[in-house]
Amino acid sequence: MIRIYLIVFLFFALLGSQALAKTTVEWWQFWTDPSVKPTIQAIVDDFEKAYPDIEVKLTDLTWANGHEKIVIAFASGAGPDVLELGSDWIAQFAVAGHLRDLSDNLSADSNQYQGYSMATYDGRLYAKPWILGTRVLFANRDLLNQAGFEPDYLPVTLDHFKAATLRVSKLNGVYGWGSNTAEKHRLYKKYLPFFWTKGAQVFSDDGRYCVLSSDLAIQALQLYKDLHDSCGYVASQRGIEDAFLEGKIGFILSGDWLLKRIELEKREINFVTTLFPGLKFPGRSFMGGEFLAVNAASKNSEAAIKLIDFVTSAQAQVRFCKANRSANPSSKQAQQDEYFQSNPHLQTFVKQLSLSNHPPVDPDWVNIETIIEEAVEEALFGSGRPAEALRQARQKITDLKHR
Repeated sequence: MIRIYLIVFLFFALLGSQALAKTTVEWWQFWTDPSVKPTIQAIVDDFEKAYPDIEVKLTDLTWANGHEKIVIAFASGAGPDVLELGSDWIAQFAVAGHLRDLSDNLSADSNQYQGYSMATYDGRLYAKPWILGTRVLFANRDLLNQAGFEPDYLPVTLDHFKAATLRVSKLNGVYGWGSNTAEKHRLYKKYLPFFWTKGAQVFSDDGRYCVLSSDLAIQALQLYKDLHDSCGYVASQRGIEDAFLEGKIGFILSGDWLLKRIELEKREINFVTTLFPGLKFPGRSFMGGEFLAVNAASKNSEAAIKLIDFVTSAQAQVRFCKANRSANPSSKQAQQDEYFQSNPHLQTFVKQLSLSNHPPVDPDWVNIETIIEEAVEEALFGSGRPAEALRQARQKITDLKHR
């Protein structure tokens, strides 16, 4: 009889241990800011309450070395279940077979999110858009008024924009335009809005040829150089923003982080945000973003996908954006929240997202980006010949793609 009781006890003990067993999902992410990390943790806590059979292990990365750590983890056949990836990295890791193909899991809700094209490589989806980013035009309203413009004037076309920057620059001690130094990962993002607005492309429609040195691309770089040479305040991104907040620059191209800075630092500046100027109507800006992907080697992919869906839900995105003062949730439902609808500056960013291009989804983009950035540097700080700088860049990219 004792043996029977012991067997029954062990049977139910085994059932209990199985019921308590949890699936652990490891998530590598980059949001370490003390004002944001608690919200990330709170979202994870809510996920674990909604899915008590899953626990999440968070690991923080930095932008300084996060990409390198991910590369090393993949090379060793290890790595987390869920990864936060910059949009530029997706093709690189997808083509190497490191990311799970999520097409069957994500295609049904793809029309509810912006940014899926950045996660699509060779017709397949490898990540889900989370928080996007774009850049809009910031203008100092006081300087525009001092330059004689109407109280509500804002340039809509590139021609009007160039004329306005020159006019503002005639004010004493003032510059019309904030022009980046040769700052890695920054400068090319300032050129590409001009490039795309002019209608230029990096590759031909079929993707077979690099067309970086087209007439339209040269016109765009010449315009950027004209602004740089004639009325540009030349500094790093931070330096440009400092000067703008001090009332020294009429126009700068910047992201939503500047709105956050103005708010937190309680800056007294009469500014306005507007869409990037175009040819006849608003033009195209730069779009990138943060995406969530699943490691192809993960043994917990089902739980990982549940975590991704929870973190990228409209409710969670609004919560995150409020904590980070971000303007660009990928969820279209989140964009309709009162938080965004009630703030004209956030609305500018939301609208600009629909008028933005992103770099080609290409495994070699990290190297291509460097080549384009060096061409812009050469035109601004070297020979001063946009056509030759772009021609050389086109040849380098062609050689890279045919190696």
